[in-house]
Amino acid sequence: MAFVSISQVKPGDKISQEVMTTKNNLLFTKGTIISERDLEVLRAFLINKIHIESDNVAFEQTADGKQADSEHQDSIVPTTVIAFYQAYDRMFVLLKRVFSLASSSGAIPVLELRTGLEALISHIGEYNIISFKPTKYYPQDYLIHHSIKTSLTSYTLAKWIGLTQKDLIPIALGGLLHDIGNTKVDSTYLLKSTVLTTAEYEEVKRHTTLGYQLLKNVPGFNEGSKHAALQHHERLDGSGYPLGLRGENIHLYSRIVAIADIFHAMTSSRMHHVGMSPYLVMEELSKESFGKLDPAYVQIFIHKITQFHTGMIVKLSDGRIGEIVFSQREHPTRPWINVNGTIVNLTMERSLYIQDIIQ
Repeated sequence: MAFVSISQVKPGDKISQEVMTTKNNLLFTKGTIISERDLEVLRAFLINKIHIESDNVAFEQTADGKQADSEHQDSIVPTTVIAFYQAYDRMFVLLKRVFSLASSSGAIPVLELRTGLEALISHIGEYNIISFKPTKYYPQDYLIHHSIKTSLTSYTLAKWIGLTQKDLIPIALGGLLHDIGNTKVDSTYLLKSTVLTTAEYEEVKRHTTLGYQLLKNVPGFNEGSKHAALQHHERLDGSGYPLGLRGENIHLYSRIVAIADIFHAMTSSRMHHVGMSPYLVMEELSKESFGKLDPAYVQIFIHKITQFHTGMIVKLSDGRIGEIVFSQREHPTRPWINVNGTIVNLTMERSLYIQDIIQ
């Protein structure tokens, strides 16, 4: 392992120790293969040196001849962050097994699921809805990652809304299993690299009723958790499916899970969809809140996840990288960005938007 200057790093080098920002946030994980874009990000964060595998790079030496990497322990990832990612990875493995069991009508291990979810949620303080990315992500694993993120976000939103403690884990379970019905849908539709035909889409829509059928007789889940699988595509104006329910006829859990489901479905990349900017998705959610989604819950969601985004490093739609320096409560998705000393006010420059969050 070598601790080298960024000027010595080249595309193709492999990071051998996690890279942290000055605010102690994880920037790059161990094992990341450096790309040109990654170098740009490192420079934007004013990272001067990183640890890389040392096959082709000589170790930098200190004045007394010791290897420099031994003196930079501040770049080590905090144990709380590591614990969260480890719990997430364990949940990924568990949920993948549960979905496999469900596809063959096997018994769902309720206690194991609940225990694993509670272990993950015990580290919820390390979860940032707007910027979290799994350490490893492949489009074919979209359903598993989507389910876990929807669970964590549903739990967080329920807490922000002020629901009681007894509702939080059931809502998280509802989010975790809201798409379990997809295990009974032809996998070629879910993994298709092009847009679904009308007939294929109608088949995929059956995942709501199929999911409810899988869960309705399972002991250990309350009715709200089960209804999240059935109703997460229902809309307040009756335009949703499978039952065309309206307003208060849609279960509270389902209205919460619906917001988390849409956000992560739109921001995540999968076989036939490139993930959208979370800021554009929030603007879409705001539009959907007029008649389709619960407007109060949507506004709480947007306000809370943008409340502390000042200081974030972001990439604009024109390719420039800058730091969020100010945000108006009336326009939370269009903050002011400092780009090399120039302030870009997105409330005024409507053709621009935040394309990606660097950190």
